[in-house]
Amino acid sequence: MRNQPGHVGRHAGRSLTLAAIVLLLAAGCGRGEFDGESAYSFLVEQCSFGPRPPGTEAHRRTRDWLVERLRETTDHVALQRFVVTAPGGEFELTNIIASFAPRKRERVLLGTHWDTRAIAERDPDPANRATPIIGANDGASGTAVLLELAHMMALRAPRIGVDLVFFDGEDGGNGGGLGEWCLGSKHYARHLGDYCPSYAVVIDMIGDADLAVHVEPNSATACPEVVERVWGAASRVGATRFDREFGVAVYDDHAPLIRAGIPAALVIDLEYPSWHTVEDTPDKCSPGSLAEIGRVLTELVYGP
Repeated sequence: MRNQPGHVGRHAGRSLTLAAIVLLLAAGCGRGEFDGESAYSFLVEQCSFGPRPPGTEAHRRTRDWLVERLRETTDHVALQRFVVTAPGGEFELTNIIASFAPRKRERVLLGTHWDTRAIAERDPDPANRATPIIGANDGASGTAVLLELAHMMALRAPRIGVDLVFFDGEDGGNGGGLGEWCLGSKHYARHLGDYCPSYAVVIDMIGDADLAVHVEPNSATACPEVVERVWGAASRVGATRFDREFGVAVYDDHAPLIRAGIPAALVIDLEYPSWHTVEDTPDKCSPGSLAEIGRVLTELVYGP
């Protein structure tokens, strides 16, 4: 993602058998509680592949791993492959879409990005600034939350139809204009067909151990009703790390969705000292922060 001044990115053995699902439902698990520890293990596993910018072996392995994890939870997993020319050459990118309750007409899109940045240009040590980042918070955190939510929805169908979209190529910009950023969401927005969700929520950089989520100004200007929906859900579940004060305006994967006519809001904590540095590692993130975001999303898809 790129900040904008002023106003207007496991588990082997976790497959669920039908018998296990029946037993869990019979035990009255309902929708259950979002498991922040489980989400954190997803974050750590992504980081174990190393930096994951497009064009690398780690990027390919992460894509395959992500698809495998999602196919444990739903039969409706689609890959949207496309080629882009970006700084450093030509790359194949892949958006991954996992759908739940596919026959429900009312649908919501929950999105994040799964790629990581190829340079650490904000690192305080100039020697590190051409180094790819691990992207524990910037890339892995949002992906981890949506993966854990997918496992919840495999146990019990959500109240509405839910489409989880894992965008590729969000973090490839290298200065200049906005054209180099959010490549996956731009491609997705150009190929919506007749898909028209009621709204979208994009999460990015939400694993920070010192999480503080402020209202993103571009979201509030374009889609105040979606912001109110998200912050209302946060209030209902007692998510104390959500604040109604405005934060920094950010160009992220919600922007192409809004431009395509989908009401969308971004949930992000950009006050993260390790942003775009080699220090964006799992020890800077926490299960509690992932659980906070997960509880809000759970309320959105199961609540009133």
